[in-house]
Amino acid sequence: MKRHTPFAVGLAALAAVPAGAQQTTQAPVQGPAPITAWNTTNPVLRRIWDEGTQHSQLERLAQALSDSVGPRLTASPGMKAGSDWLLAQYRAWGIPARTETYGTFRSWRRGISHVDLVSPRVRSLEGTMLAWSPGTHGPVQAGVVVMPRFASAAEMEAWLPGVRGKYVLASIPLFTCRPLSEWKEFATPDSYAAAEARLTEAGRAQALRLQAVGLTGRDLPKRLEDAGAVGVLTSYPSGGWGVDRIFNAFTRKVPTFDLSCEDYGLVYRMAERGQNPVIRADAQAEELGEVPVFNTLAEIRGREKPNEYVILSAHFDSWDGASGATDNGTGTITMMEAVRILRMMYPNPRRTILVGHWSGEEQGLNGSRAFVKDHPQVVNGLQVLLNQDNGTGRVTSISMQGFTGVSPVVSRWLGQLPQELTGEIKLDDPGIPSQGGSDYASFVCAAVPALGLSSLGWDYGTYTWHTNRDTYDKIVFDDVRKNAVLTAMLAYLASEEPQLLPRDRRTAFPMNPNTGQPYVWPTCQDASRTTADSPRM
Repeated sequence: MKRHTPFAVGLAALAAVPAGAQQTTQAPVQGPAPITAWNTTNPVLRRIWDEGTQHSQLERLAQALSDSVGPRLTASPGMKAGSDWLLAQYRAWGIPARTETYGTFRSWRRGISHVDLVSPRVRSLEGTMLAWSPGTHGPVQAGVVVMPRFASAAEMEAWLPGVRGKYVLASIPLFTCRPLSEWKEFATPDSYAAAEARLTEAGRAQALRLQAVGLTGRDLPKRLEDAGAVGVLTSYPSGGWGVDRIFNAFTRKVPTFDLSCEDYGLVYRMAERGQNPVIRADAQAEELGEVPVFNTLAEIRGREKPNEYVILSAHFDSWDGASGATDNGTGTITMMEAVRILRMMYPNPRRTILVGHWSGEEQGLNGSRAFVKDHPQVVNGLQVLLNQDNGTGRVTSISMQGFTGVSPVVSRWLGQLPQELTGEIKLDDPGIPSQGGSDYASFVCAAVPALGLSSLGWDYGTYTWHTNRDTYDKIVFDDVRKNAVLTAMLAYLASEEPQLLPRDRRTAFPMNPNTGQPYVWPTCQDASRTTADSPRM
């Protein structure tokens, strides 16, 4: 098979822009936003504001990362290209940066792929080969079979010989691909209630079908390929217009494609009604073996307390159904822009400012968990970690993560900042310590203040979180610009704070509605340091 190399990122062109320089290829930011009732006498805060609003580099960074580097699947050539871009960018800014290997993982390169309906009519289908899927080794044309709802494992075993040489439709289709919000707005109450019930039932039916045959969603594709299927077709709509969740394949010999809600329903209806659809797929993919995986770190060394740390945190890996623009490209460029500004306006911080671009977050917080385990001295000296990982929106909430003495200090810091940044921010005090979800949880369990900067939604959960629509055009730069300035200011104040933040933890917790038991302080989990150790592969 022809070897497909990733897009050759022109690192010199993408990175060699000095801090604060204006790009001639984009319109300059139109001056600082107006400040209402901000009478700061702190010159560093004022300079941070002016640099972040007048000379923002966010558009340039986002375009290079989203468009030229593209998605950054863990251990893939795209992840390596992205890390090289990060290192080159930090070098251009005069900020020391490095990579730190924490293990190995299965490397995979996506190539060109097509999936088409060729009979009874021709239509190019909107389909995405799932990550780590095998390719086809040339075009494969075959008929389609629907996986029915079995009453027992024995019934499935009797059906399985019929999948040989076929593409299997393994998901239950939705009766409508309109968002439920549209039904609520336009349908009659009875029609809306019926639509809601049917969509809910479809979700339950998928789980019940697997339960009836004693398989999991991970086991089913393997069982189908072992029975001779030439490919597995699935659909995982998010509930938005034209949006699907894109994760990884569990097949090892034949390809797995996610088809859009519309196209999956089309093929399913044809097959169900005996209209004999024929699919032609041509998918190129290359397994590259077990390769090193690493975090990419940048730091400005502290002048007075170099062994105490302020960490700016955002995971760098992404799924590869789109560009990874808001999950977590926006968090990445927020932290890059914040440290760029600090390098210019606060070049000799009191404490060390460390930026963590974590790998393997999507496979279970592996990069940040490994960092916590491998760097106890950094954890012990942590002043605060600021993490952003929920889309492009401006920060509106910060949880204290169960630390009872942190809120007064954070409130004091916020009180020194302009209302344009802080007016919508609510503090959840003392909050519930995170059990997972993003990289700050890797530090919270170690009983150090690690705060998530929670953002305004912008329909993140429906349209860009782990989807085929997470692209550059979804970034709201006005909001990201505020986040970068906010992060830079908080990092500066945290670095200058006379004492380490208190680490007192709450001991009484409310009930967890998911378990019926009170919340507890989380226990740190080990990182998966090889593919074989990963429960998600």
